[in-house]
Amino acid sequence: MRTWLCWIILLPLMGCAAEQPTISAPPPVKSVDMSRLYTGTWYEVGRAPMNLTNGCVAGTTAYFANKKGQLMERDACRKNTPEGKEKAYQGTVAILNPGENNKILVRYKVWHFFTVPYTYWVLDHGQNYNWFIVANPQMTLVSMLTREPNPPQATINMLTSRARALGYHGPLEYPARFPPKK
Repeated sequence: MRTWLCWIILLPLMGCAAEQPTISAPPPVKSVDMSRLYTGTWYEVGRAPMNLTNGCVAGTTAYFANKKGQLMERDACRKNTPEGKEKAYQGTVAILNPGENNKILVRYKVWHFFTVPYTYWVLDHGQNYNWFIVANPQMTLVSMLTREPNPPQATINMLTSRARALGYHGPLEYPARFPPKK
């Protein structure tokens, strides 16, 4: 009986998965200087829409070392407006290809006891590390980040063109800009 029930639940899901187009991110070609990319705060200026980020604006990704010396990633955003309630997820970062440093695994802690792993590839970055584009290997999660909270529109246009050139052709959203610093 349980097997039959499992098939009833799984078959529709498998059918939905089969209808999705298969897209792969191109392998990263630029190595990453860890001390320049995996430190400090980055500001999300564009991304692929997903349920987790519905209503999320003023997104940031911060890299830092925890008390044990492990590399950490903290992703945060604000609910509906840049002044809204913060929503954040944090996890440990493992470099999957030491030396190149452009493929990482982040193990996010959810509700303090669940761990949810995500693999990300740094597909491209600015020569002076003022921007980068990151995606999962399936190219369904794509984000464009800069060191500036409110970069010029020309920078956003360049990042959008670059993401498209790298093979992402799905929808993109550009969450609300950050309030000016006082």
